[in-house]
Amino acid sequence: MCGQKKKDQHIRPEDSASDFEEKNEPKRKICKQKSIKFNEEEYVKLIQERDTYKDKYYRLAADFENSRKRMDREKQEFIKYANEKVMREFLDILDDLERLKHTAQEKYSDDESFLKGIQLVVENAYSLIQRNGVKAIDAKGKLFDPHYHEVLLQEETNQEQENTVLEELQRGYMLNDKVLRTSKVKIARNKTDINDDSNPIKIKIKDGDET
Repeated sequence: MCGQKKKDQHIRPEDSASDFEEKNEPKRKICKQKSIKFNEEEYVKLIQERDTYKDKYYRLAADFENSRKRMDREKQEFIKYANEKVMREFLDILDDLERLKHTAQEKYSDDESFLKGIQLVVENAYSLIQRNGVKAIDAKGKLFDPHYHEVLLQEETNQEQENTVLEELQRGYMLNDKVLRTSKVKIARNKTDINDDSNPIKIKIKDGDET
């Protein structure tokens, strides 16, 4: 009863510590599992709900994975082209260095050390853009491609195939796999000779003969 003092429990010498703990351990209640019964209609409904939630889970997992991959791609694209604006502006400086080199070669051809210094500066500039994923577009001798070339001049000639790039007026560049600046070019335009007799024109006259 509540309030009644528990009788002192005497420990006998022959009792071990484990025996004492076993005697004083509270009795555990044994819970019997109860079975829940469903009729067939309720069971089918539960199965359908389970399949619905499972399908939603798989869809959410797939959406999450696609979102993660898309974010990774966008991150890589951002890193890949983060310096696009800076590199495009630097190309103007590179053009100036090229013009300076050509002018120095014409006016100071006897000053070897000066020319070597300019050449070293130009080479360092090219090394800089290459380290940042920029490379020149190979244009001369190629057929005109509007994705990489911009036509400024045309020259009539039968020595080259129509639309072949004859001269590169301004070098174009790629940033990784993206066009940073198109090449300004002069392309070939085949001559047309109005006096060419290889395909004579037949003219009908009144008497029905042809000439």
